Order: sequence, then C-alpha cells, then structure tokens
Amino acid sequence: MTAKNLLLELGTEELPPKSLRNLAQSLHDSFVKQLKDENLSFTSSKWYATPRRLALFIENLAEKQEDKELEIKGPSIKAAYDANGKPTMAALGWASANGIAIEDAQTLKTDKGEWLYVKTLKKGNEAVDVVPEMFKNALKALPIPRLMHWGAKREEFVRPVHTLCMLFGDQLIEGSILGVESSKTINGHRFLGSQKVTIESADTYVEQLRNEGSVIADYEERKSSIIKQVTDIANSVNGVADLDDALVEEVTSIVEAPHIFKASFEERFLKVPSEALVYTMKGDQKYFPIYDSNKKLLPSFAFASNINPSDPTSLISGNERVVRPRLSDAEFFFNTDRKQSLESFFARLETIVYQKDIGTIAFRSNCVEKLARYISEQINADADKAARAAHLAKCDLASTMVTEFTDTQGVMGMHYAELDGEDKDVSDAIFEQYLPRFAGDVIPSKPVQIAVSLAEKIITLVGIFGINQLPKGDKDPFGLRRAAIGVIRIILENSLQLNFVKVIEKACQILGDKIKAKDTKDNVVDFVYNRLKAYFQDHDIEASIFLAVLSTNPEDLSDFDKRVKAVKSFKALPAAENLASAYKRVNNILSKAGFTGSDVVESLLSGDAEKSLFKALEVVSPKVNDLYSKGDYDQALSTLSELKDPVDSFFENVMVNVDNFEIKNNRLALLFKMKTLIGKTADISVLY
Repeated sequence: MTAKNLLLELGTEELPPKSLRNLAQSLHDSFVKQLKDENLSFTSSKWYATPRRLALFIENLAEKQEDKELEIKGPSIKAAYDANGKPTMAALGWASANGIAIEDAQTLKTDKGEWLYVKTLKKGNEAVDVVPEMFKNALKALPIPRLMHWGAKREEFVRPVHTLCMLFGDQLIEGSILGVESSKTINGHRFLGSQKVTIESADTYVEQLRNEGSVIADYEERKSSIIKQVTDIANSVNGVADLDDALVEEVTSIVEAPHIFKASFEERFLKVPSEALVYTMKGDQKYFPIYDSNKKLLPSFAFASNINPSDPTSLISGNERVVRPRLSDAEFFFNTDRKQSLESFFARLETIVYQKDIGTIAFRSNCVEKLARYISEQINADADKAARAAHLAKCDLASTMVTEFTDTQGVMGMHYAELDGEDKDVSDAIFEQYLPRFAGDVIPSKPVQIAVSLAEKIITLVGIFGINQLPKGDKDPFGLRRAAIGVIRIILENSLQLNFVKVIEKACQILGDKIKAKDTKDNVVDFVYNRLKAYFQDHDIEASIFLAVLSTNPEDLSDFDKRVKAVKSFKALPAAENLASAYKRVNNILSKAGFTGSDVVESLLSGDAEKSLFKALEVVSPKVNDLYSKGDYDQALSTLSELKDPVDSFFENVMVNVDNFEIKNNRLALLFKMKTLIGKTADISVLY
C-alpha cells in the first residue's frame, strides 16, 4: 500500500500564548488517536504551532484504510425463527441492516446456544475522504474554556479562523472546516517575507514557511533560538539571563520569527529590590532580566521582537521607553513605603477582611503568631523570633508596592524587614512563609522559618475547614490542597518530630469561636492524610502500604513516613505474605471471640507448636520493643519475620477453640500477645 505525507494547518488570529503548546499537543494526540482507531497506518507524527497557526504533519500516511474482516453476531436462533421455521422480524431486520439475505446468514454455535452471524469484508476508505472529518473532530475536542465567533459566521473557535490547508503529498484535500475552504495558500509572517505562501506539498511546508514566509513553524526550534540568542546577549555583558521556562514558553508563543535584542535601564533603579523590577519586566513586558555572577540584577535586559530592522536603534529605545515608567512606578512605591517601618503597616491590616466569617488579616496574623510560638516550642526553634516574624508576615500586604505588584508579597516584606534591622531569621521567615509556592519548589529548612510556614498553612487549613469552605472539584480558592502538601513536605523533608494532630488541636483552640464546623480537627487531619496518600504514591508507595500504617493512627507525620518505608521493605521479605495472612487470621479469631487480652499462663501451654510460639515471642518481643522505642521500624519488622515458622506450626497443629475454657482463653492470650507485637508498626493484614 502506497503512502504519502499529510499536512493539516489551521490559520487563525493570534492564539492565547499561554495555551499554545497545550492546544497543539492536544490537537496532535486527538488526531493521532483517530488515525490508530481507524486503521490508517503511518510512521511518525509531529505538531507545529505559531501564534497564528496550528499544524499537524503525519509521515507516510497510508492512502486508504486497511480492509477489515468483520464477524457480526445477530439474534439467537430461537429468536430468529418462529415455530414454523419462518424468519422473525428481528432476524429480517438484522439481515437487512447488514446487507445480506437471511438465507446467507451463517450459524454460530457457542456454549450458550446458537446465533445468527455473518462474515463480511469492510472495505477501507480513502485517507483523503476521512481525514477532513477527523481533523474537524480533533479541533472540536480541544480544551478551549471559552469559544468565540467572528463576523457573520456561526462557527466558533478560540480565535477567528482565516485559512485551512489540507495536503496529502502534493494533492489538495477538498473540504471546509469552521467555515473556511481548504486551500494551498496560507499566511506567512505579518511583517517579514511574503504575507501569502502557496504550499507545494506537505513535504515543503516547513521550508517554504521559513524561506518565503519568514515563519519558523517548529515550536521547539523557535524556543531553542530564543534561549541561544538571550544567552548570547547575557554573555556579552558577562551576565546570566533569567531563562524562566514559563517566560520562554510564552515568548515562543508570541513570535513567529524570534529576534532578540539587548536594552538597558538607568542604574538608579537598582536601589529598588530587584524582585519588584523583575516582576514588571517579566510579567508586564515579557523581558529577560540579566544578573551578574553574584545573582545581582544588572541594568540590562533582553527582549524578543517579531521584526528584525536593519537598524534596531529605534526598536531598542522604544522598549527602553516603555519599561521606564514601570520601573519608575516601582521606585516610587518603594520610596513611599520606606517612609515608615514595616510594622507600621500592621494597623491597616485591622481594616482588611481576610474572610468575613473569620475576620481581618490582623486577627489571622495574631492566630498565626500564637501557633508559630507553640510549634517553635515543639521543634526547639526561637519562639520569640518566630512570633515576631509571624506578626510582621502580612504587613507588606498593606504596602503600596505589594498593592500594585501583588506577586511581590513576602518578598517585599523580607526586604523591608531587613532594612528595618530585623533579625535575619525573622526577615527570611517572612518570605519563606509562602514556601513551597509550587510543585517542586524549595521548602523552609531552618527552625524559625519552619515554625512560621507551618503555622501559616495550618491556620489556613483549620480556619477554612472551620467555616465549611472546603475545596470543591477543581475549585480551591484558599489553596488548601497546596497548604496541605506544604505541611507534609516541610515536616517529612525536614524529619521533624512533631505531633501533627496536637498542632491541629492547638490551632482549633487559638481560632476559638471562629470554628463553627463540627469535627473540624478530624476533618483537617483526614484531609492532610488524603494528600499524604497521594504524596506517597508519587514516591512509589502502594496504597495498601499507606493504609496498613494509617490503621495504627500515627500522629507524627515523620513517624508515619518511617513506618511506611519499613512496611515497604517488609513486604519484599519472603516471610511477609505468610505472616500477613497469619496476622489476618489472628485478628479474625480474636474478633469473633471478643477477646480483649490477658496474660499467657505458661503452665497451661501444651504441645511443641504452642510452646515454640510462646518461646519465640519471648525471644523476639524484647528485641522488637527496643527497636520500636528507637523508631527503627524497618529492623523491627525484619525481626518479626523470625516468627514465620513457629506461627505456621501453631496454626497447623493447634486448635484454638477447644471446649476447655482455660486452655482456649490461654491460646487466645498467646495470639493476642502476637497481634499486639506485630501491629505496633502497621496492620500488615491489608497488604495482600
């Protein structure tokens, strides 16, 4: 079967830059899935995307679908013929639907009876006949939250559509999608090269766009070009560029032919904390800041342009002129804020409502301060420093700078605290209260900073749960899921010995009558444990292992973590499955007997199997209990595996439920002793 390369391109107005990659990838995945579902073979596939186009390239696509032999089952023989042997309406309808006479139907014999069936050959369709509908379906399936229509058209898409090109080799595939007819003519660059390009074939698409239309269709190629050009400019001033991937992605999605230039700003602006300058350069202008080797901001930046004038002087000065007012604003806000201390902003927090049922930000800050002091006492942090940091933590929210540049909260508070002469732990804690800000971000690692960050997150969790404002679906306006993951990471990755449940209880006490929801403490604990389950799964811990440990209700997350890792190691031991099975059996026996425990009377033991288990427990128990006391659960569970043989022998040779009450009770006591010893780490019965 012959094959050709397929090109599909939809030309549009400028697409949303932050969504471009996702749109292109989704279009590709949806279309390729349809190709596979429809038995259209190909060797490879690739997507292209620029601000004004989404395109797919399918290499060596078969000219037609493969013919497929189908076996179509019909009604049962009993339902297909009446008492006189005449075909029923059900049989005739089935035959007609499949294009055969009822006499041509065959009989399929199965264990469940006989059925009508027919073998038929489904001829494959030509690729050019099915591709337009498949492309249309892939476009409809794109994750577009809000569609728009344009002009007098009724069709809707994320942006107005102007061109459609569907080529199979050099053959134009006829068709109309979103109100546009397929054509070999597509749009080139808005300003450079030919604004209209006639594509000769799918094979020449990329190079024709590059050479005639001055468009780099390959997204990754544009991205690499941007990174290289920005890096070269940074090197020219002995600097290091801020190549934040989100920014690079956005710029890649804004330009069709990236050209990078160097510009500068006045050094006087460097007196302003660099984060505020960087915020406006990256966020508002999509510029690339440049730092020196000591990570200090330089008065130079790189910017991307969609044009490449022979004399870029005006272009560069224009961008410098655009950014100057924004930097001047930052300078003004900074100078205005520095006319007073950071603490002086606290009074304004009394008038800013955090949440109507909880109160002001000032009230909330006081709660965080109290909890930070409590946590500090548990982890040996300086409680006064933690309380001071918590008191100042939200003050920058009332500052002029943060009011204008909201993403600088915490950052400006840190700088203002430093300038006020606050202790470094205090100023750092003001910034680190928000860590981790995103998945994979760093976490606080020093005691004062840890105490403040934990207090901040736990007061959020308890306060919002306390007024029944739980996350619903993908809506989580107070960031409770992020707060819970932050708590987990800070505790586990710092190996904190901290009774998490008691901290939640303390937070409930601090918030007092603001807590309206019943069982707030338990609900918060359950919520965090649910996030903990996901955290462990991300670290290749099976759900059964998590549930085995959860059954013991550990209140210290670091202790929980140790147990989980120990159970994972235990499960890999040869004796694990047998011991877990025995443990489950012991639980069932004790549960049915309603046995709650008593001492084993050695003189009542009879038989080698019973005595061997008792002796094994006597030998193993001190070792295991000592390991438990040290938190060495891994070695404790490993040691418990020594019980496998005596436990197996006991169940093979000993009847527990005998008529003699004293002997029965003593055997139950022996099993209870074993259950208590094994169950201190986890309920291993749920592992299998």
